[in-house]
Amino acid sequence: MASILDQYEEEYNRGAVRRPNQVGELIGPGFIDARLDADVPIFNKKKVNFKPQDPITHLVVANNFLVMAQSSNILLRLDLEHPDQPDEVELPRSVEDRIHKIFLDPTGRHLIISMNSQDNYYLSRQLKKPKPIVKLKGHLIECVGWNWQNANDNTTSAILLGTSRGLIFESELSSFEDRSFFQGNVEQYLKQLFTLQGKVTGLEFDRMPSGDMTVYKYYILATTPGRLYQFIGQVSQSAEPPMFLSLFQQYENGTEHPQFIELPGDFGYSELQLFFTKFRQPACKFAWMAGPGIYYGDINVSGSSPSSVLANTKLMSYGKNEETKTTKPLSMILTEFHVLVLYPDCVKAISNLNEELVYDDPYPDRVGRLVGICKDVLRGTIWTFSANTVFKYKITKEDRDVWQMYLEKKEFELAKEYCKDNPMHMDKVLTKQADYLFANGKYTESAALFALTQNSFEEIALKLIKLLKKDALKMFLEKKISALRPQDKAQMTMLVTWMIELFLNQLGELKEQGQDASAEFDNMQEEFRKFMNSNIKVKECVSINRSVVYDLIASHGDIENLVFFAVLMKDFERVIGHYIQHDNYKDALNILTKQSDMELFYKFSPLLMQYVPKETVEAWIKQGKQLDPKRLIPALVQYDHQKLKDQGSEAIKYLEFCIQKLEHKDQAIHNFLLSLYAKLQPQDLMRYLQQQGEDPETICYDVKYALRLCAEFNLKKACVHIYSLMGLYEEAVDMALCVDVELAKQQADKPDEDDKDMRKKLWLRIARHVVEEEKDIKRAMEFLHECDRLKIEDILPFFPDFVTIDHFKDAIITSLQEYNSHIDSLKQEMDEATQSAEEIRKEIQSFRNKYAFVKAEDKCSACGYPLMSRAFYLFPCGHKFHMDCLISEVLPSLQSSKKSQVEALQRKLAEGDSGPSHKTMSSSTGLKDMDVKTKLDELVASECILCGDFMIRCVDKLFIEEEEWSSVAAEWE
Repeated sequence: MASILDQYEEEYNRGAVRRPNQVGELIGPGFIDARLDADVPIFNKKKVNFKPQDPITHLVVANNFLVMAQSSNILLRLDLEHPDQPDEVELPRSVEDRIHKIFLDPTGRHLIISMNSQDNYYLSRQLKKPKPIVKLKGHLIECVGWNWQNANDNTTSAILLGTSRGLIFESELSSFEDRSFFQGNVEQYLKQLFTLQGKVTGLEFDRMPSGDMTVYKYYILATTPGRLYQFIGQVSQSAEPPMFLSLFQQYENGTEHPQFIELPGDFGYSELQLFFTKFRQPACKFAWMAGPGIYYGDINVSGSSPSSVLANTKLMSYGKNEETKTTKPLSMILTEFHVLVLYPDCVKAISNLNEELVYDDPYPDRVGRLVGICKDVLRGTIWTFSANTVFKYKITKEDRDVWQMYLEKKEFELAKEYCKDNPMHMDKVLTKQADYLFANGKYTESAALFALTQNSFEEIALKLIKLLKKDALKMFLEKKISALRPQDKAQMTMLVTWMIELFLNQLGELKEQGQDASAEFDNMQEEFRKFMNSNIKVKECVSINRSVVYDLIASHGDIENLVFFAVLMKDFERVIGHYIQHDNYKDALNILTKQSDMELFYKFSPLLMQYVPKETVEAWIKQGKQLDPKRLIPALVQYDHQKLKDQGSEAIKYLEFCIQKLEHKDQAIHNFLLSLYAKLQPQDLMRYLQQQGEDPETICYDVKYALRLCAEFNLKKACVHIYSLMGLYEEAVDMALCVDVELAKQQADKPDEDDKDMRKKLWLRIARHVVEEEKDIKRAMEFLHECDRLKIEDILPFFPDFVTIDHFKDAIITSLQEYNSHIDSLKQEMDEATQSAEEIRKEIQSFRNKYAFVKAEDKCSACGYPLMSRAFYLFPCGHKFHMDCLISEVLPSLQSSKKSQVEALQRKLAEGDSGPSHKTMSSSTGLKDMDVKTKLDELVASECILCGDFMIRCVDKLFIEEEEWSSVAAEWE
């Protein structure tokens, strides 16, 4: 349990932190700083519960591994993860020898001990006993430059050693486990590289980016009590140890001169520290504690300065009061934003951003004089110690007030970087930056930042309205719009309407000044349209309030933007109507083609077809199947034949596209195209009719309407074609005779070949026309060869009474010869028929006397039972069937009418069998039964079912019927 003094000291340390903005202070509009006094300070010190046996002389910590040197030359090693397992190591020494310094590498694996007797030892974490560094005997080590890239637990890799005589050595130390059996020295090599004036108080080196993949580039910082040296050079990746020899040789040979900074008034010692954001990443800051103050800055390895890696350097004094000026600091530690300076009786933290003292931690006298301070680079903890006490500092949120320091320096971007997670601080930074930009005349940038703050909207808006140019106000409103939530409907409407008004005012002013053709006007127009079109929230707002926006734009008389807005709102009907009203039909058609509402095509096409028919039809064709051609017929009929002859051809072009490409079958489309052909392009009418074919079921136009139309325009060939389609061959031939006899002959051949009388009648019409109208007897005689149905006697009545026989003498002779041949063929047929009848009579007589033997063991060919058991049929082929078996086989294949006859005959036979006995049966009844049996035989026993046509008809019958399949399948299973 901590003592009362310790508790008091802890509370006192809380008050030692100097921070701005006390509790409850109003720091910005909409935010209140509600932090409590009990906030954890940045540097929180705690006393380590440890009492050393002997006074502590040195202490180092790395990677949570602590090494403590006591005045008795005993090293206490402690793994802070297991503080209950300390490890003591005793150093070999003479009576008066004492430890000069100890150095622990960043991984906590390698320790170097320098003795006042100029003996030096190496102790790895695995070793229990220190090993002497033989080659360094006689040198007092003042500093060690550890290799930050080393990842080997058993070797230090290449390191630099600085001595009290200004010598810089390179060496590599390793434990014996990695050495050969006969080599006992811990140092693999040791090489002196350079000599400085005065003792070397600090050494640090790190790798730099290199454009050459075969070499490494390094920078080395070395300090003496009054100077800070820089060495920069390249090291080959394949170089043999010592690796830095070539780098220092360029300075030894005089080809390069080391860069150094000298500060006056040194007090005999100094200290060099680097800060790494993360372990094994490049160092980003440095600090050098020297006589006049702490020289600090950034490490810049980008290569902007080839001879120096130090940038943004400053000299920080130790303090302003007399006490601080006279007291020399003992040591220091560099953190990301502070430098902790150790004095004999206190620790002070100074911000390296504004050089202000932010923490002052005095130690009570009972602690004793402070001896040293060190930092665990990997864990970030800081340790101080006196001869008998050890303290640990934990750094908590070191960057908490960094934003405010950057803000005071007007480095706004850095300030914002360190307050991203705190909206209160971010608002203050943005407000300050906006005010700064506004004061420097950068109004647009200022407005953009004002929009991100919580400042009063009205206050900022009034401030920007006073400006002559409204660009800043537009920027402010635009940013505010983008920040609004979807539910802020009223605010959105107000701001968007205001923005539109500002744009329209600016465009109107430029038009009044005659600058509507200038680049400034075009840029303003583009900016306005981008505002209206790019933001989804703006588009939604103006869509809801489109009537207000229409009125606003119309009040400015801005027709161009009115059209743009209508297009943006997809109010294409309004846009097209506007263009048509101003006789701008091509632009109207252009808008019409860009939209997807087909109803607008039907609405505006009649008017557009009158003025831009070609372009309109091209637009229709592009739409393809999306348009219904039937609804475009009103637009197609809206034209003047005399005024716009080409329009008719455009209508035909579209209808042909519908029929040929879209394959429309609608009768109205085909009828209208037919009418246009008849009126405008009669030469194409027959081509269309022939394409439609001669099948009435596939023809798409109305045949009767087409006939009336063709008759009206005296298109006789078309009439002939249509008459032929309608089957009116007589009318077709009569009409064809008015055009061409050959056409009439084609029509005469169209009736079916079976309808010979019609064909003969048509050919007689043609022959009569040729004889009576054309007086061409010779041509008429040729018809006798073309139509085999015509005879000379058919066309003789058409000849004049006094015509000479010479013209048709041959035809008469030929006709008489054909009659004689026909009579001879008839006689021959009669003789053949008589002979066939005689043979049939003989065959019938022979069948009456034909017989066959039936044995008692013969069986039915259908059921396999004895044949003599009941009535049966015997066929000439030898197959035998019971009567009922034959009927059951034949009955399923008979037609329904014959089935009913067979069933009726079976019933009659059954009635006769169940009636009176045969003896009492009358002769008439017996005759009737014979007739029934005869009819039944004709129906079922006309042929053998196995040898006759019946078997051929049953060739596609299934062996197993579908209704029997399930039962048969079950039996098979």
